[in-house]
Amino acid sequence: MDKPTEIVIASQNQHKITEIKSALAKFDVKISSLNDYSEVGQIDENGHSFEENAEIKAKAVMDVVKKPVIADDSGLVVDALNGEPGIRSARYAGDHDDDANNRKLMRELKGKDRSAYFKSVLVYLSPAGDKMVAEGIVNGRILSAARGDNGFGYDPYFLVPGSQKSMAEMTVEEKNMISHRGRAIKQLVAKLDEAWS
Repeated sequence: MDKPTEIVIASQNQHKITEIKSALAKFDVKISSLNDYSEVGQIDENGHSFEENAEIKAKAVMDVVKKPVIADDSGLVVDALNGEPGIRSARYAGDHDDDANNRKLMRELKGKDRSAYFKSVLVYLSPAGDKMVAEGIVNGRILSAARGDNGFGYDPYFLVPGSQKSMAEMTVEEKNMISHRGRAIKQLVAKLDEAWS
């Protein structure tokens, strides 16, 4: 598998772009994002798993930019809710409303087991047909009240075992060391390193 000259990150989320870009810096490859490719329109992520959604996104972007792409899909999986919110994490209570999503999660979890995990799946696709998949998981519990001001989404309600902090009480550095996306990125970088050696 040949090392490309450019990789496009299928996101406009600056935090996500920065996290992936810094992990790929060792490869000396130009890293772009959807912020650099305005011609990529809305993508309908209609898959039935995190991997399917990441691959749908990667393929849709690759078909437009004609360059290798890294895409991800991630979310919160709660055992007592049969895996919900899962692939619908961002739209659990409607359209990308963190407060509404968290209120719904609290209602649904009343009196139920609060074990949960965050999962992130990254997919690398290239026009040459190369495909790599990496995933990261971080286990935890859902708190009954929000704690912390850092982070977004479900972070204030997600207790990380061993640290006694919610994801929103952690510094960016602490969160990146244990986060589901951080783990998936590390796995993908190791796979790319091996493929490009």
